[in-house]
Amino acid sequence: MGSNRYVYSPLKPEELQVLRGQYEKEGDFVGVQTKFNYAWGLIKSNNRGEQQEGVRLLSEIYRSAPERRRECLYYLALGNFKLGNYAEARRYNESLLQHEPANMQAASLQSLIDDKVAKEGLVGVAIVSGVAIAAGVIGSLIFKGARRR
Repeated sequence: MGSNRYVYSPLKPEELQVLRGQYEKEGDFVGVQTKFNYAWGLIKSNNRGEQQEGVRLLSEIYRSAPERRRECLYYLALGNFKLGNYAEARRYNESLLQHEPANMQAASLQSLIDDKVAKEGLVGVAIVSGVAIAAGVIGSLIFKGARRR
């Protein structure tokens, strides 16, 4: 993974717990920075439910705090990438790259997104091809069976 290690390295449970504790302590009056920090920790998690919660929190920040939008874009892209929502990940990441074309993290994430989409596209083509071949074989067997009668 090399330079992409950051994408896949979660926080230690005790580190995430510190962020969660601060978020919960602030309750209904949670600050934007505290919410962002907690969402960041959740996005880095390997737990799908936590990743989804992180994306939800970042989406709230993105909508309610326009001054924090650019900061949210990368982590919204990363969270959606980790969840397999590649179209959403690409949309957020491309928006960030429009504002910051030299952003190396975003450029690296873009190549990861492109690689995943290409691999899944090839898998999809292979599955469709396999189904078509199987249907052709079954069809020919049925046709041969029908001709013998």
